[in-house]
Amino acid sequence: MIRLFKVYYPVRTLVLLAGEAIIVWISFVLGTVLQYREDSYIELNFEYGYYKLLLVTLIVLLFSHWLDLYDPSSMTEKWEQTFRLLLVLGLVALALALIISFFPSSLPRRDSSLVGLIILAFGLFGWRNVYAWLSQQPYLREKVYVLGTGERAQRLVQGLRTRAELGVEVVGWTGTMEGAFTLEAVADHLTELANQHSVHRVIVAMPDRRGTIPVQQLLSLRLNGVKIEEATSWLEKMSGRIEVEQLYPSWLIFAEGFRFSNGLMVLRRVFSIVASALLLLIVSPIIPFVILAIKLDSPGPILYRQKRVGLGGNTFFCFKFRTMRQDAEADTGATWATDDDPRITRVGRFLRSSRLDEIPQLWCVLKGDMGFVGPRPERPEFVQWLTKEIPYYPVRNVVRPGITGWAQVRYKYGNTLEDAKEKLQYDLFYIKNASLGLDLLIMFHTIKIVILGRGAQ
Repeated sequence: MIRLFKVYYPVRTLVLLAGEAIIVWISFVLGTVLQYREDSYIELNFEYGYYKLLLVTLIVLLFSHWLDLYDPSSMTEKWEQTFRLLLVLGLVALALALIISFFPSSLPRRDSSLVGLIILAFGLFGWRNVYAWLSQQPYLREKVYVLGTGERAQRLVQGLRTRAELGVEVVGWTGTMEGAFTLEAVADHLTELANQHSVHRVIVAMPDRRGTIPVQQLLSLRLNGVKIEEATSWLEKMSGRIEVEQLYPSWLIFAEGFRFSNGLMVLRRVFSIVASALLLLIVSPIIPFVILAIKLDSPGPILYRQKRVGLGGNTFFCFKFRTMRQDAEADTGATWATDDDPRITRVGRFLRSSRLDEIPQLWCVLKGDMGFVGPRPERPEFVQWLTKEIPYYPVRNVVRPGITGWAQVRYKYGNTLEDAKEKLQYDLFYIKNASLGLDLLIMFHTIKIVILGRGAQ
């Protein structure tokens, strides 16, 4: 796996993306050459042709990303991939037509773009078939042995075997060895097993490593070129979250990350202020319509003010456009919203799904109570309860809470204890890997969620 913006991506996924970028580029170069012949050199070199092709490439990749064509888990049938590719081509054609109509000098000309799109259609379908064939070749898979038993090892093996884009073949693990070997018995044969199966990587997933880890065998394998990794780190790479159930305090102390230099904090603060100010400027024309809709829909105030827990465990007032009827918690007390919650108004349901109810929180960012990106702030009542139920829950308060966050773009909306634990695991990953690059990546995914109307999370 390759690390970009502090997040790990499968090599195969990056190869797929890079291959499609090259195909888009070549398709539109060929479209220009076929359309203009000897004049194509002038078109490409003296009319900013290559920069225009770069813009076309970004447009195609953007639509492919928005339709989850780089997320194999979202597609279970080949026809679904075919349908999405056709949809991407249609959206690209529409986008190019609109852009060329209003900004004709920003993209390749209409006739060469049409030829390029036709070539691109054949290129994308051909590349996807070649990629699928390559993915099935056993000699291109990394052979992995999982050393360990228990639930964590089982989850690891299951994840490695079900995610084909990782390019991994699990050749064995301690929990399924014939003869039900103990860890000590496996240790005696570990080198032999690794050589027999041509193992490239051993992942250690022992519940308690003290006194049981086969140090000499693992050292021998590493000196002979076999990669040795610990299960917690590998699960983090694979899932984009840090599991808290079997997390040792020593791992939090010694693990890479969890660094917050003054320079990084200042940079992220400046970024939050600039992003919030720009977004507030962009959405300001629709704010009067939102206010009017709230007033016409139900009686009560426009804004909803609520105490939330922020940086260092300190409380602050968080503002949102009101989406529930007035005195919604008069009878129930503090409760999470549920699916089809009867307390949510008609306008409120739209505001939540479009995330327009979050606009007043931009003021909280400008004040310094929140950042643009970070763990979502929770109410003090919930924080007190969740701190007792979930280990390491207070760790999320070491950074400013945010309007959007890693948990929000990676996990569904949740209103249970189990959902809170899942979100904490994503929050811990964010805190461990906090950087301006990761913030930009989260914003990119947030835009996708808002545009596609996938609702508040």
